[in-house]
Amino acid sequence: MRAIPLTVTALAAALLLTACDDGGGKKGNGADSACEFGGVSVQIGSASVAPAAGDTGEIPVSLTNQSAPCTLDHFPGVVLSGGGSDATVPTLEGAKAQKLKLAKGDSASFSLTYVRGKDGAENTLAAKTVKITLPGTDTARSFPWKYGPVAGKADGSGPDASVSAFQQVGD
Repeated sequence: MRAIPLTVTALAAALLLTACDDGGGKKGNGADSACEFGGVSVQIGSASVAPAAGDTGEIPVSLTNQSAPCTLDHFPGVVLSGGGSDATVPTLEGAKAQKLKLAKGDSASFSLTYVRGKDGAENTLAAKTVKITLPGTDTARSFPWKYGPVAGKADGSGPDASVSAFQQVGD
């Protein structure tokens, strides 16, 4: 008669172990799930706009987690669109992505730096929207681009722009 309680105990222990990941935490608790639009609010902040062709501008983008804990693990995806063209913005040379865990109410930010192009120039993108994708997701969200045309790199490899790594905001 002792075999039944031991079997039940062993089965319960096995089920508990399968509910844990390699770090001992429970699977699906959200702490390691990617942050997604709908769970985070996004604000494109006060920009340091490039006033003339050849000038550099910087646009801060802030995210605040409004939902369950989530993780930002890599760089944001950024695409500038306009005039029938899309241009993927590369990451800032030498930047290192860090894994940020955001609890409800926590914030992170990144910056989009660009060189303003000359209106109508051949290698200038007449950007109208900026599309942002959070790491670990396929869902993008578009925002109006109000900062003027974006210059192309001299070698023609894309926009003269870059995206920084996420930084934790606050404590």
